[in-house]
Amino acid sequence: MNISGKGENFNKLTAHLTYQMKHLFLLLLLPMALFAQSKKEQRLLKKADKIHARAYTVDTHADVPINMLEIEGFDIGIKHDYRKDGTQIDFPRMKEGGMDAMFFAVYMAQGKRTTEGNAEAKEKALKIFKAIHEAVKKYPDMAELVTTAREGYAVHKKGKLGVFIGMENGWPIGQELSNLQLYYDLGLRYITLAHSFNNDISDSSGDPEGAEHNGISKFGEACIAEMNRLGIIVDVSHLSDSAFYDVMRLSKAPVFASHSSCRALSDVKRNMTDDMIKLMASKGGVIQINFVADFLKKPSEEVAVSIRTLRMQAMRADATPEDKKRINNELRQLKYKYPGDVPNVKTVVDHIDHVVKIAGIDHVGIGMDMDGGSDVMGCEDVSKIKNVTIELLKRGYTARQIRKIWGGNTMRVLEAVEKTAIRLNK
Repeated sequence: MNISGKGENFNKLTAHLTYQMKHLFLLLLLPMALFAQSKKEQRLLKKADKIHARAYTVDTHADVPINMLEIEGFDIGIKHDYRKDGTQIDFPRMKEGGMDAMFFAVYMAQGKRTTEGNAEAKEKALKIFKAIHEAVKKYPDMAELVTTAREGYAVHKKGKLGVFIGMENGWPIGQELSNLQLYYDLGLRYITLAHSFNNDISDSSGDPEGAEHNGISKFGEACIAEMNRLGIIVDVSHLSDSAFYDVMRLSKAPVFASHSSCRALSDVKRNMTDDMIKLMASKGGVIQINFVADFLKKPSEEVAVSIRTLRMQAMRADATPEDKKRINNELRQLKYKYPGDVPNVKTVVDHIDHVVKIAGIDHVGIGMDMDGGSDVMGCEDVSKIKNVTIELLKRGYTARQIRKIWGGNTMRVLEAVEKTAIRLNK
């Protein structure tokens, strides 16, 4: 009889049983851990619901008018499915997500800067204004057109959505300052001075030809003065660095970046440097964080080339609705092909954290660029915005701070611009 052998077998058996018991114990703990995690998520969601119930949430850049004009049968008053048609905004989904107001963009790609081209731009702009007005009139129980912070809050109290209007690309101004009054009277409250190419007002950060005016043109200076007088916010998103610094020198009212992010976290020209963010903040401005993937997280070179190529195709003035639909679908497909390059809500809040760290809680907001390129995992459409709020809560932001981020800071800028206009008209 080999007693030592039996002892070794016994020890092996004991060790095996101990391992099995530990494994079983962990398996028993897993449902409890998942339950605890689920309970924690439920508590965070309830807290987010309470915050959104009290907050006035505002997004400063929404490209849904593109869908209203170019997607056959698209109705903003009916709930759509992002998974089926790729759209991100409609009134029902705004309600579902807790989004109280959005600045609908009067956007167009830069075209010819001729008398005929400028006239065409104005005609297209007026068509977009009309579509926005008609959408709001069609659903008077759901939404109202708003032009001031006071109107926005009043409409919110009535339980309705607010529709502000911004213009992306000052091209429709042409060479006529009087067009600013026309657009203001139609509800316009901010203008992104340029888009991806230089225009008669400003140099763009994206023009492959480089600077034309070395910042803001002489006509652009007159535009900024008139925008200050009327009460139209100057939007510095898309501008070249030199143009940004010119705006900071010229504007008598606070400005904002309606849909930009932090260059320190994603080194692309469309984003703002720390110095730019701090300077804008020192003059009362706000950077609204953009949810477009490569502005949040610099992609691999392969993905960057694909994105650039597709965007340049979409920006062509002669791009048809069918072209844009195909291009947007190809852009969406990139996230499935390269999932590691796609940002999530944590990436968004990383940018918010960065602004808060360098400029303070009063100078950051949200400008998602939905229906214009926004692509964040966990916030695929406007119905999912509470996931951003939940991430803010996880990082220790208070309800008061979150209310500032989701709209309070934006409304402060709008109010300041309104007061500057009153002062300049005395």
